[in-house]
Amino acid sequence: MSNLYKLVYTSSRRPDCGEAEVEKILASCRVNNPKKNITGILLHSKHRFLQYLEGDKDEIMRLFSYVKKDSRHGGVNLRYYSPIKERVFPSWQMGYKDLNKNSLVFQTTISEKDQAIFEKLIQDEDQNEVEGIRVLKLFFEMA
Repeated sequence: MSNLYKLVYTSSRRPDCGEAEVEKILASCRVNNPKKNITGILLHSKHRFLQYLEGDKDEIMRLFSYVKKDSRHGGVNLRYYSPIKERVFPSWQMGYKDLNKNSLVFQTTISEKDQAIFEKLIQDEDQNEVEGIRVLKLFFEMA
């Protein structure tokens, strides 16, 4: 059995977590993730974080334990955690999108159904895992 796992969480961004703090998060990812063979993406807005991580099961869980204690956000909610056969974002040590700068006006071929799925993910509402990951990947590649 593969030891490759994915983990997706959402959280609420604290009001005092400004852009400089988000830059620190990303800088830390750029330094630490290659050493641990972790890839993924981070979506953030003024109020929310959504992060998709993939890598070794133990490394992912260690990182998630650290994330849950990070004071820059609260209400950390584990959305998905399961083994995967291959990476969805193999070349992204940590890709990111600032949803404040990248308008959520979908200027792609994304369907209304997929838009609704994405909105549920961002708002931390229940969502089917397979559909959620599919739309997350679609959004990140096309938006």
